[in-house]
Amino acid sequence: MIAHIFKLTFKLIKLGNVKKMKITTKLLILWGLLFGISSNGESQPSIAYYSSSLAKIGVGYDFSNKFRGELRVYSNTFREDITPEIVLCYNIIRREYHSIYIGLGYAFNIIDGLVIPAGIQFSPIPDFKRFSLHVELQPTYEYFEGMILQASWGLRYKFNGQ
Repeated sequence: MIAHIFKLTFKLIKLGNVKKMKITTKLLILWGLLFGISSNGESQPSIAYYSSSLAKIGVGYDFSNKFRGELRVYSNTFREDITPEIVLCYNIIRREYHSIYIGLGYAFNIIDGLVIPAGIQFSPIPDFKRFSLHVELQPTYEYFEGMILQASWGLRYKFNGQ
């Protein structure tokens, strides 16, 4: 299933806007199914908000202590301009109350290019580790416009765990 999702993602790079919207819809459904049917004991679905001039909402899934996948959607936009972003993040350092991560992904539609998120996530309330804050720096190589450097801060809530 994951291979099919990535195959569709790379297919988007070569297609026009009308076909991109159809495949984008399929990808959103597939990612939703992937997050919904996984029930591993270590798995942790989450939602996140990234606050910046290019604000995003994300649905994530911790596959293990080291890897997290996330589907992010740029907010404050018209339906035809919805820009999804798929990322896979790796926790370089993971401690009880914080983690430092780097990732790789792809955004397509209005912003169309490779993304490399890097950030820190920390839980400010020791007894409630489901809630965390994050700060992220994300260089984006946009194929038509060049390099975009995004900086954001935000909130994350994990549905499993303490």
